[in-house]
Amino acid sequence: MAPRILLARHGQTEWSRLGRHTGRTDIPLLEEGRRGAKLLGERLHRAPWSGLESVEVRTSPLVRASETCALAGFAERATEWDALMEWDYGGLTAGAIWADRPDWFIWRDGVPEGETLAELGARADKVVEWARSADRDVLVFAHGHILRVLGARWLGMDPSFAARIRLDPTSLSVLGWAYGEPALDRWNDTGHMEL
Repeated sequence: MAPRILLARHGQTEWSRLGRHTGRTDIPLLEEGRRGAKLLGERLHRAPWSGLESVEVRTSPLVRASETCALAGFAERATEWDALMEWDYGGLTAGAIWADRPDWFIWRDGVPEGETLAELGARADKVVEWARSADRDVLVFAHGHILRVLGARWLGMDPSFAARIRLDPTSLSVLGWAYGEPALDRWNDTGHMEL
């Protein structure tokens, strides 16, 4: 069986609730985000996932992702990996960028003094290469922008394609295969939040 990547976006934070880009700012989960992470974990420990016993788990070291991983019940199996960190804004917040450039759009304009979209795409490529390197599925806990770019790169698309694939907090997505080609098996699934 060809390996898949299961993507878990971190739970709700104050900034994700407000639609603000967080970047590397280490924002904690809200109580709603903690609840969502637990619901995601319960889902992944029930059929058809059944705890994903043979899956290799990695997480971004930023607290909102690592706490989501822990609350979902995967911390003991997870390895932190900087490649899964959110887009580096070069020390700026989205608010600071908007103050200087009110029409700023991250997917079009990138970030001043930060990581380029091409550099973010190169990090996503490392994750894709790692995931495809063995006959096992992988589960990653990370952030909206890096996971969207990861989805684009899995499909062989330019990193800018990520602007077209929305990803909600505490969502579950699966990058897999269809007829031998990379495919989106599941995207932005938040069914566990409806319980």
